[in-house]
Amino acid sequence: MRTHFCGLVDEALIGQTVTLCGWADVARNLGGLCFIDLRDHEGIVQIVAEPDADMAGNADVIAAASQVGYEDCLRVTGVVRRRQSVNDKIRTGQVEVVATKIELLNKAEPLPFHAHENAGEDIRLKYRYLDLRTPEMQRKMRTRIKLVQALRRWLDARDFQDIETPILTKATPEGARDFLVPARMHPGEFYALPQSPQLFKQILMVAGFDRYYQIARCFRDEALRADRQLEFTQLDMEFAWVGERDVQDTTEEMIRSVFREVMGVELASEFPRMTYAEAMRRYGSDKPDLRIALELTDVAELVRNCEFKVFSDWANHADGRVVALRAPGAAALSRKQIDDYAAHAAKHGAKGLAWMKIEDAAKGRDGINSPIAKFLDDATLAAIVSATGAQSGDAIFFGAATYKSASDFMGALRLKLGKDLGLVADGWAPLWVTDFPMFEWDDEEQRYVALHHPFTAPAVDDAADLRANAKTAVSRGYDMVLNGNEIGGGSIRIHNSQMQSTVFELLGIGAEEAEGKFGFLLDALRFGAPPHGGIAFGIDRIAALMAGTESIRDVIAFPKTTTAQCLMTGAPSPVPDKQLAEVHVSIRPKAQP
Repeated sequence: MRTHFCGLVDEALIGQTVTLCGWADVARNLGGLCFIDLRDHEGIVQIVAEPDADMAGNADVIAAASQVGYEDCLRVTGVVRRRQSVNDKIRTGQVEVVATKIELLNKAEPLPFHAHENAGEDIRLKYRYLDLRTPEMQRKMRTRIKLVQALRRWLDARDFQDIETPILTKATPEGARDFLVPARMHPGEFYALPQSPQLFKQILMVAGFDRYYQIARCFRDEALRADRQLEFTQLDMEFAWVGERDVQDTTEEMIRSVFREVMGVELASEFPRMTYAEAMRRYGSDKPDLRIALELTDVAELVRNCEFKVFSDWANHADGRVVALRAPGAAALSRKQIDDYAAHAAKHGAKGLAWMKIEDAAKGRDGINSPIAKFLDDATLAAIVSATGAQSGDAIFFGAATYKSASDFMGALRLKLGKDLGLVADGWAPLWVTDFPMFEWDDEEQRYVALHHPFTAPAVDDAADLRANAKTAVSRGYDMVLNGNEIGGGSIRIHNSQMQSTVFELLGIGAEEAEGKFGFLLDALRFGAPPHGGIAFGIDRIAALMAGTESIRDVIAFPKTTTAQCLMTGAPSPVPDKQLAEVHVSIRPKAQP
């Protein structure tokens, strides 16, 4: 139907006849002279319909052009010529197409929103096909497409094997709820949609496929937010006969390559490495954004004997932390702004947020404005200012709570202050975070839970040692972080059945339950399973970073809303009783409040 794409018409085609297909982005009728901006996925070119006594049928062309409306679907034939008024804002701005024929392929009814207006997300998702047609969404989605293509090229060139794993599988606990699928041929039994291909890719290592990858669809029935979806895509990789650095060095090279190819960005020649403990201590996060230079400062030793009980109590608590954060130039903040920061910290677990404004560091106590200053002696105030490096015009914020809670909310405050105060440096800041705790204690369930997943190997080789030191055990897990986002997470896996059984036991999974849920894995580990490890990268998250958007919904063609709905199709929706009966399912009535 066409000879060229709209956005690729250039000066080399001047004098040639072209046929283009696309949508009318803008149509202007100047009374016998008509202009149409014709758009396809490559871009926009200007179409001109103008009077010309020597051009047969030109009146028909002008008549057709004058009837064109917004987003009408057109085919245009015409001659390329140089534009008199150049448009430097578009790639085709040096040329235009003088129409000899305009065909209306499909008339567009009045649209629910205009591509050039800032429509709400709900209306955009309801009419997603119109949203995806816009140049900005085309750009974002094509960034994702280029990312996946670059990843496949890199992996295929290095003999990684693309192997599909099942979508209908067995329900296993991996930290989130499974989506269950009733098995029609097995009444009362269910498949689960995979949260990841984790167990299958480990078994492929046992089967002798040394280097595996898959662009895998994964499913988790969990609450949604900007960087979470019920169904998502990840690049899964697994290696046999490897240690941590083997996996890290290979995948680091891969990420450098795809950023270079897709974005023309040169990432660091070697990503820095930081332990989990250091990341939490310095940044209050296991995925620190290193573009923000702000760091947390522990001040428990300075306030252990002070009169401010919130500080002294947590400073003397076995699992307590008192931490300070210097905010450069923040002494100018109003009380309302400080209260807003306290509310932000509260969202992340803070019970309160103490603060000091250093209005004049040279004046000591007299230069400090703070509601807690009266509880601290001169030496303590001076020590805090010195430890944080605060100067005149700065503010200091304080957090006091359990170590993890104080780290979490002060880490969140660090990010917000960094953005609000313009302290986020340009560019890309990748790093590896390593040596994660093996377990964390769940107070609600009164048991350990795996920080990564139950198949992550501990740093110790002896099961008895792990059992004796479970609280402080370190795993062989690692995450790749980029600009404050975890883009990949992996570990060396457990390849010994006895160690795997020990981990299950520490997680409260008894021998009978472990055999019922993971017997196939335990069996595989008994038959010469090689040492192996891997990693999974979030395609949606990397694409969003590359596209410059904070929401992964912008790089997923048909995402769900935060209420887990597809507004375009109306999913989820009821199904007829007959269809439920076929899969042996009945619906319980909703419990009355």
